[in-house]
Amino acid sequence: MAYEFRLTRRVEFADTDMAGIVHFSNFFRYMDATEHAFLRSLGFSVVTTQVDPPVGWPRVHAECDYRYPLLFEDLVEIHLLVIEKRSKSLGYEFRFRKLNSTPIVEAARGRMTVVCVTHQRGGRMSAATIPRTMAERIEVAPQEVLG
Repeated sequence: MAYEFRLTRRVEFADTDMAGIVHFSNFFRYMDATEHAFLRSLGFSVVTTQVDPPVGWPRVHAECDYRYPLLFEDLVEIHLLVIEKRSKSLGYEFRFRKLNSTPIVEAARGRMTVVCVTHQRGGRMSAATIPRTMAERIEVAPQEVLG
């Protein structure tokens, strides 16, 4: 069972603002990409067609606190931790670490809540229980890791 995932990426020029700092909105893109990679590592996707009916994972809450600027070409690790698992939703925490600084610093910390849904006719969504095959592979991080 998995409760964490790490993704490392380099800050691209297009990620930065006129001051040369990663624009705040891109931290949400980084969180999104890390969650997608986490689900792929478990054999699924954010649009999961391996279960019947297929499910999706819309975001119902997202936040981010910024502590240290990330700049063009910085190497950043995004560490996803599962902090909550309910029957129809998952909560994630994301820790952003700037790897090319001495010492390594935590640049930001974010949170996101996603809800498992099925899609109805006309594009309407309904909350759904997380499919057993997925729920069996995801667990909440131990307290000592979250600490």
